[in-house]
Amino acid sequence: MKTYAFQKPGGIENLRVSDAPDCGRPSAGDIKVRVKASSLNGHDLNVVKGILPVVEGRVLLTDCAGVVEEIGEGVTGLLAGDTVVSTFFPYWEDGDAVIANFESTPGDGIDGYASEVVIRPAHFFTKAPAGWSFEEVATLPTAGLTAFRALVIEGRVSAGQDVLLLGTGGVSILALQMAKALGARVTITSSSDEKLANAQKLGADHVLNYRTGKDWAHQVLDFTDGKGVDLTLETGGPGTLPHSICATRIGGRIVLVGVLTGTAGQVPTVAIMARQQRLCGITVGSRRQQKEMVRALVEWGLRPHISSVFAFAQLREAMRFQDSGNHFGKIVITF
Repeated sequence: MKTYAFQKPGGIENLRVSDAPDCGRPSAGDIKVRVKASSLNGHDLNVVKGILPVVEGRVLLTDCAGVVEEIGEGVTGLLAGDTVVSTFFPYWEDGDAVIANFESTPGDGIDGYASEVVIRPAHFFTKAPAGWSFEEVATLPTAGLTAFRALVIEGRVSAGQDVLLLGTGGVSILALQMAKALGARVTITSSSDEKLANAQKLGADHVLNYRTGKDWAHQVLDFTDGKGVDLTLETGGPGTLPHSICATRIGGRIVLVGVLTGTAGQVPTVAIMARQQRLCGITVGSRRQQKEMVRALVEWGLRPHISSVFAFAQLREAMRFQDSGNHFGKIVITF
């Protein structure tokens, strides 16, 4: 079977598809899954570039949508033929977060899904939304659950509230769709007028080009009659956090889900205290939260927006496109 694995030194140009032996039959508690699609995340790109250190030979890609081909002894709740979706933290079932690293994350601490067939413990997966395409399902494990947890579980967004989203990557565009399904008003930023126009087509109420409007936080205040938004989904990190604090209302929530502007920097603590805001950092979510997300998406009738679809053999081209920043929403790989 075909597979992509990390090679040292890191870099997209060093990606090579290779043949691997057939994985055989599942043991007790395991399932055999035919991988049908994956989607690219910033996490995957950082692994390939060597920014996130992994062992040589690590099979890539964190996300998986697939079909169960065979179940091992003792597996319950899944049958051959079921469509399944992988989990980012397969050992975090429920409750408070139990891990602060990626040692159990597929495509990082353990082998991922850049392979035609995999055998994994059954708890590495949950059932996918019925009737969805594999491409749609593949957007959920990382970006989808991050957006859902930020909005619904941590942000507690409800109809009539204001939400601020930074950028138009996979998490932000899924969050835009979810926030509109919840009945919220959405402001979204980008450096591209074309992407902002696309965001409006998906329901964005206000759009801001942060390159032509440097003081975008005060523009957000103008949109909300000086109050500020109820929730900001913060994907930038230290370079954008001061603006997000300004744009978020007194007593509002800021959920930190990304660090695109760097991994460290000054935090205006006095501003957070003065505005009595709650700043929460999250990394994806638990298996239970993923199941809640699937139920909610089906109830909302939401289907994720997909930027581009590449074949498995085109993984290098897909990652170059991701690295260019020209995508709007999720990039999907089909097998």
